Amino acid sequence: MTTELWVVVPAHQEEARIGDTLRALAAQHDRDFTLVVVDNASTDATGRIARDFAARAPFPVHVLDEPEKGVGSAVDTAFRHAIDHGAAYLARTDADCLPRPGWTAAARAALTRRPGPRLVCGRVDARHDEHGPLGRAAFRTAVALAAAFGRLRPAHARRHGYLAPYRMHAGNNMAITAGLYLTVGGMPRRPSPTDRAFLNRVRRHTMAITHAKDMVVENSTRRLRAYGLLATARWYLDKGCGHLGEDPR
Repeated sequence: MTTELWVVVPAHQEEARIGDTLRALAAQHDRDFTLVVVDNASTDATGRIARDFAARAPFPVHVLDEPEKGVGSAVDTAFRHAIDHGAAYLARTDADCLPRPGWTAAARAALTRRPGPRLVCGRVDARHDEHGPLGRAAFRTAVALAAAFGRLRPAHARRHGYLAPYRMHAGNNMAITAGLYLTVGGMPRRPSPTDRAFLNRVRRHTMAITHAKDMVVENSTRRLRAYGLLATARWYLDKGCGHLGEDPR
């Protein structure tokens, strides 16, 4: 079966969390999509968990192995695989995130709204199962600080040839048309920070970057616990989303 919408989940050493992400995807209101999980050089049970899920999932699942470590490599491999198999629309989250039940429906609605092509950036919030209210508030503060400083960074100014203004792009909550993805050359496989570099590729090509407030992903707050508020804000400013060094478990 070929579906227009494909969802991509890159995963590196995520055996402790990927099961929750997969269950969140199975609970989507709109399940007319194909899922691609990329086991990105994991040495734990990440790939096995994904393959076990594929056997009982309510939608088609492709599990790929990407030996070149790095979120850019994993995402690019998955997006190109999806496009080669008929994807028209692509959405991405990460293996430590929980897309809310309306996530895929919101992504589809934003991508199919005319005119296109477009990149759609959703709203990120903190997971409710990792920290209490203070931890979630600290996470939101870190994201807000990063977004504010990102808009002020001189390198992001439109005088450098960008067609669209800068808005922080969370790589773990985005969607894009297949045509636009190929037109801009895809996700940089190297170097990091790949998410910010990808956003800037799109900004040089089109103004059609939209923000969907109802396209919500709950992010892990483990980085906040491991690195603190300012370091987490700096990471979001520099990388958007992806991996902050090694897994801070």
